[in-house]
Amino acid sequence: MTDLGGPGDHRARRPGDGPEAVASQITDAVESLTALWSAAAQEASLRLSLHQLRALRTVQAAPGLNVTALADGLDIGLPTASRLCDRLAAAGLLERAPHPDTRREVQLWLTPHGRHVLRDVADRRAQALTAALAAMQPAERAALSRGLRGFLTARNTLPPDADTPENP
Repeated sequence: MTDLGGPGDHRARRPGDGPEAVASQITDAVESLTALWSAAAQEASLRLSLHQLRALRTVQAAPGLNVTALADGLDIGLPTASRLCDRLAAAGLLERAPHPDTRREVQLWLTPHGRHVLRDVADRRAQALTAALAAMQPAERAALSRGLRGFLTARNTLPPDADTPENP
């Protein structure tokens, strides 16, 4: 149990505080956050699918990666990644450039317009999230922050394969 009441708060766990109940609540919250993210992305200067946004963010995080690395990062097939790059390049968001050392390899780079679109989406998402958090009571925001820190700490201490079905 995460002590959201602060240090020394060891109240008895209520029935709805178990891992399964909290997991269900988190699932609902993540779905709501995903909808908020999607709506913010659709309000941006250029409407992109979440798949296209993930591709742009992957290239942003690893400038110069090749299509194979992008496909691996997105967990999609190489032909799908290639078509995705075609669409993003046609929209002026992505640039393909020959690798300086390997003539057969192509590197992927964001264009200035691609960087602008990602900034626009990020700004809109931050505004939407800030508005939702502003509607919460300060104590609720503090509890959420502590709970998220506790979750991340716990998640980072689990072995890498702890989330596979064989290791519930």
